[in-house]
Order: sequence, then structure tokens, then C-alpha cells
Amino acid sequence: MKQDTICALATPPGGAIAVVRVSGPDSVAITDSIFSKSIKDAEGYTMHFGQVMDMDGKELDEVLVSVFRAPHSYTGEDSTEISCHGSSYIVKSLIESLIWNGARQAEPGEYTMRAFMNGKLDLSQAEAVADLISSSTQATHQMAMSQMRGQFSQELKDLQGQLLHLTSLLELELDFNDQDVEFANRQQLSELMDKVEVHISQLANSFQMGNAIKNGIPVAIIGAPNVGKSTLLNALVGEERAIVSNIQGTTRDLIEDTTQIDGITFRFIDTAGIRKTQSKLERMGIERSIQAAEKAQIILLLTESNVPFPDIDFREDQIVLKVINKCDMSLPSSSYLYHRQPEGRLFHISAASGDGMELLRHALVQEASLPTNLDLCHSVVTNVRHYNALVQALESLRRAKHAFSDQTPTDLVAEDLRQCLHHLGEITGSEITSEDILKNIFKSFCVGK
Repeated sequence: MKQDTICALATPPGGAIAVVRVSGPDSVAITDSIFSKSIKDAEGYTMHFGQVMDMDGKELDEVLVSVFRAPHSYTGEDSTEISCHGSSYIVKSLIESLIWNGARQAEPGEYTMRAFMNGKLDLSQAEAVADLISSSTQATHQMAMSQMRGQFSQELKDLQGQLLHLTSLLELELDFNDQDVEFANRQQLSELMDKVEVHISQLANSFQMGNAIKNGIPVAIIGAPNVGKSTLLNALVGEERAIVSNIQGTTRDLIEDTTQIDGITFRFIDTAGIRKTQSKLERMGIERSIQAAEKAQIILLLTESNVPFPDIDFREDQIVLKVINKCDMSLPSSSYLYHRQPEGRLFHISAASGDGMELLRHALVQEASLPTNLDLCHSVVTNVRHYNALVQALESLRRAKHAFSDQTPTDLVAEDLRQCLHHLGEITGSEITSEDILKNIFKSFCVGK
């Protein structure tokens, strides 16, 4: 971990006020060198008004400088935050002046990486910082706040404690294997492994819901050419996202967009019309449509009057809503078909006029079955890295259980339990030492975080 001093803009450009962060052993001294008032001996959690100077020593702006002393800062290091006016020229000149006096430009996510390395956050909490910044709904905000405050970490810590107890007892027996001594009740050990397995399974199984809440529920719009798939996409997301044309085969590639309906994020996928065609390019689009349908949680199977629904086999766990579009050509806007709760998931709409759309939106929310206000008494996994680690931990634990029930030698059971502990430790970072791995995790962060 580098022990130099870093600086970066911590606020989005273009606002009235900008905040430049400085962190590292020389952060106070470097800030002091360009500030009109001495802050070398300033206490932490204090704020100072004055002027900052550019590289030529000329007054640049009137600012407020906040001082944080280690370890009581976000990074755990001495830090300052300079609040200046949001002019791009002022911000650029201020950062240049800081670099001229000994700081360097921070790398993406380096502030949070330093917080992790200095023990202010574990790795799962650090990743929750990025989730909190990108949260766009109450549910995603709740999940990120819960994880950042350490609820998920505490659950993992409890699991690790139970597994460590198991492993310790088994390994203690190995030290006395020549005396045929048992330090643990076999029945109690088996019950404890069952309990830990259930908890890890619950966490791993929560990923499907967590991923849907975080990234949006995938909804594929499938149908024959020219039945209004692109018009329906535009109506659902509220903007002209897809090109609408009477020419068959206009949509040849997948078009995605997200929108929120009653607090739930949906990720709609407009697909190429499904039909027999001689066009190689169009056939490629149709193949992608089928692939999108396979990955979607909800299918909007679209057609119009006198046009049959496409004959496609869907997974048993997929929700298929059948939709007949362009009903404005045959039904008045007052028709009960637009407003009556449908039977058999069959909807009559006009995507162009909006008739029947409210009932379809309501059905999407109902079929999503996701809470908009989560009761987070248990953690919800949203990170694919965490999910993969949980799956590997579960596999190791199940190997240990199977070996234990078959009366396999204790050292092999203990090794599988150690592997389970290792995979759980990867989530919080207690098992991660490679700087390359850490850089890969934090590279998606913004520079100022």
C-alpha cells in the first residue's frame, strides 16, 4: 500500500461548490503550504476559512478547509477537504497546486481502498460504498446502507466463528489421534454444520432477489415483426428509446433500457421480430432475441389481432404475460378489455395510445414480487463476487458434511472446513492479500472515492 499523499475532486463537476480531498501523511502540511492560514497544528474535526494559492502563489479562491486527524477520518489517515467554488478552472488549478507541493492524483477508488487497508472498513463494507453512491431506489439504498453499517459482515463473522469452533475441535483431536480421544460430540457437530449450511444457503439464495433489486428485473419483449414491440418499449420507459417503423425487421439488435414502476426497477429488452427470413443479419438478431428470452425473468409475449403468438418454449420458472397490441384499431378506448383484470395473463393494449397500459404496468409489479421497502432483518446479497464466494463455501461445507457422515478421517473433514472459512473470508477481505485483486475490485469506483 502506497504511503504517499493523494488528492482528487470528490464531488461531481459542474456544481456551485466543489470539494477536493487530500489524504495521506503529508496532507495537512501540503494543504497548509497553499493556504493563507496555518493549519499545521489544527485539531481534527475543525474547519478554517481562508484563501488558497495557485502554483504561482497568486490567490485562487476563498475556501473552507476541513481537517481530519488519523485515525478519525474516512481513510484512517490525516486528511483535509477543501471546499471551493465549482469553477472547472479553480478546481484544476487547485489540484495542480496540491500536486506541485507534493501530492499526487488519486487513482479510482483509492480513498476507499486506503480505508479498507487501514481497517476502517472491511471489503464488503467498502464495496457497499459504491452501491450507496449508485443507489436509485429506496430498496437499493436500504441494502447498501445495511451492508455499509456491517450487518452482512457481522453475519459472516458469526458463521466464521461457528466454523472456527468446529475446525478447532477437530484439529485438536488430530493432536491426540494416537490416544483415540474425542473432544466434540459428533451429534452436536453434525447439527452445527446443518445450521451453518442453512444460513449460507439463505444468503446465497438471496442473490437472485438482490440482483434484481439492484440491476432491475429483466423483462424481454418477444413477438413477430411489426406487432409494436419497439412502441411498447417506448411506452414503458417513457421516451423514444427504439426506432418505430412499419418495415419488418427494423429492430435487428437488442435494445435495453430501465425504468421504475412503483419503486421497482425493470430492465426492458426490445428484441428482433421472430420470423423466418433469408437475411443473415436478421437471423442473428432473432437468435439474440431467443437468448434474451432465456435470461429474462418476465416475458411480454406480444402480438396483434389475427396474428398468432410465436411458438416458443419458455422455462417453467419464467413468467409469461401475453399481450395483444394495437387494439385501438378494433376497440374503443372505453372498452372493458382495457380495464378488466385479465384471466390467464392475457392483456389487451394499445401501446401507441396508452389504452390498457396501466393494467399491464400493475401486472408487472405484481409478478415481480419484490418489496419496495425491505425489512432487512437478514442480509440480501447483491454482489456477484460475494455470491460466488458463498457458493464455493457451501460446496466446501457440504463436502465436509458428507465426509463427516461417512466417517472420513478427521484431517480431511477439517481441511474442507478450512476451505469454507477461506471462501467466507474472501468476502470481507480477511483472505485477500494480492494488490492486483484489490485494484480489480476498486477500479469501478470514481476517482474521488
